[in-house]
Amino acid sequence: MSTAEPVKRGLRGFLRRLTTSQSELEAAELQEDLDQYGATPIASCGQRRRFCVKGTLRTVTLRPRGGAPSLEAELYDGSDVIDLVWLGRRKIIGIEPGRAVRAEGLVSVQDDRKVMFNPRYELLPAGGQ
Repeated sequence: MSTAEPVKRGLRGFLRRLTTSQSELEAAELQEDLDQYGATPIASCGQRRRFCVKGTLRTVTLRPRGGAPSLEAELYDGSDVIDLVWLGRRKIIGIEPGRAVRAEGLVSVQDDRKVMFNPRYELLPAGGQ
């Protein structure tokens, strides 16, 4: 390998970062450490199977289902989103927008959206490390 090759690779990476949108960079960053957490990309999750997913909560909403409260959170991992729904809960300490979360459960599809009801979850430190 010549001494110019590392310079070319560094320049290529710099140019890629300049021409890539902020949302594309964030999506790539979110997907980098999925293997470390044993997580599957949300886009690869099929319904009626158990999966482990990891990402960042975008929204958290209190929404009644069948007359009972339910806490709903949208989890984004850079590939897709999944709704995490805790039935009978009004609030869960630490479940808030911007929080990194690892969740496990059965994936179903409702209204063309992936949903995981009452998932087991782990709150992760900022940046998901």
